Amino acid sequence: MQTMNAKDAISASLAECFISIGDERYNFMQAINLEASIEKTKSEVPILGRTGKGNKATGWKGTGSATFHYNTSIFRELLANYKKTGQDVYFDIQVTNEDPGSGAGRQTVILKDCNMDGGILTKFDADAEYLDEDMDFTFEDFEIKESFDVLPGMKR
Repeated sequence: MQTMNAKDAISASLAECFISIGDERYNFMQAINLEASIEKTKSEVPILGRTGKGNKATGWKGTGSATFHYNTSIFRELLANYKKTGQDVYFDIQVTNEDPGSGAGRQTVILKDCNMDGGILTKFDADAEYLDEDMDFTFEDFEIKESFDVLPGMKR
């Protein structure tokens, strides 16, 4: 029985994250964590001759969340612009995971047309070691620019 080598686990902190808003590109180095996922929407399909129904995928929805250090006003400025003008701003997020010690290689995913659900305007905490903030968002599309390599023993 072949098993994965421990060295092939991807280090949780070895990633890069970039935010593109219009013509501006930012190294989102203050990110602590980010997670994005898709949820398939399905319709139940009645099938003659079966007691149960089938399920057919009919679409998907992309959602995500991020936690980052409270040391940038970029997202607050987007919210302020929306308040003033009613014009919402969409942006792209690019995440690359690469651990040079792993045989898995590198993966890069671009989340396209991201839109914040809201955000923190201001905060303080006299008892905290540092300030961070959370952001929930949706995205309209995604592209997998680079995929992890298939590890030895995975393919038969």
